[in-house]
Amino acid sequence: MLTEREVYQTAIEMLHRAETTLPKDVTRALRRALRTEQNPISKLQLELMLKNLEIARKLDAPICQDTGTFTFFVRIGRKLILNFDLREVITRAVAEATKKIPLRVNVVDPITRKPMSSNTGKEQPTIHIELTDGNEFQMDLLVRGSGAENCGRLFMLGPTEGLNGIKQAVIATLNEAGGKPCPPTIVGVGIGGSMETACLEAKRALLRPLDKKNPDPILAKLEREIEVAANRLNIGAAGLGGKNTVLGVKIEKAASHTASLAVAIAMQCWVARRASAKLVNGKLRLVRS
Repeated sequence: MLTEREVYQTAIEMLHRAETTLPKDVTRALRRALRTEQNPISKLQLELMLKNLEIARKLDAPICQDTGTFTFFVRIGRKLILNFDLREVITRAVAEATKKIPLRVNVVDPITRKPMSSNTGKEQPTIHIELTDGNEFQMDLLVRGSGAENCGRLFMLGPTEGLNGIKQAVIATLNEAGGKPCPPTIVGVGIGGSMETACLEAKRALLRPLDKKNPDPILAKLEREIEVAANRLNIGAAGLGGKNTVLGVKIEKAASHTASLAVAIAMQCWVARRASAKLVNGKLRLVRS
């Protein structure tokens, strides 16, 4: 049986890994960007980003001073019995990780702006739970700072605007954002569904590793086309010009009303923090990234 303590400790470990170490696919993409960059100022920024990663690893410290807010995606098999409140356990783990790592206090009351010392509060952390078959249990964590979060957009396009309208919406969003989301970024795009579904799919898209191709050939082609167009914007690393504005584009879709075409864009900065854990042979283990 999966225990409360196991989930609690694993969630803390996920937060620690995400905050202090980037996934290997992201590090490889940054190194590839450095090799291909021709703008000397942008090249210097990429060198400093990679140096920053090395310092964070040596010091076991957060990669970025904006330690972000947290979104958990949890898949639970219907046959798996949990005798504890999963949301409460994950929330306690965030509070403990805030003290232990430590993390900057980012969560505030939206009206009074009063800080919440544990980085927890109503809907913080954000936890999405999905029921599946069998005894599966998987937690995925997405960490995003406000630079990335503030540049997200939702478009309710006309259904006839199609693929070209989707591409234009993403490129317009990137152009407007400029250097604010700390490029080179990873762009998550959610297509279809309703307003909230598109936004959720855009964030879920950011969990897919950069080197994992979209299984849908139409979406895979669209990802590549948007990536090429985005890297022609000359925004570059830190918004200082250059050919590496995005590290990748990831798209998810959902069925929608015949009269709707929702398109949501979720940015992720170059500090593309994520972590995963999965139940394997009765033990909850972090997944290598």
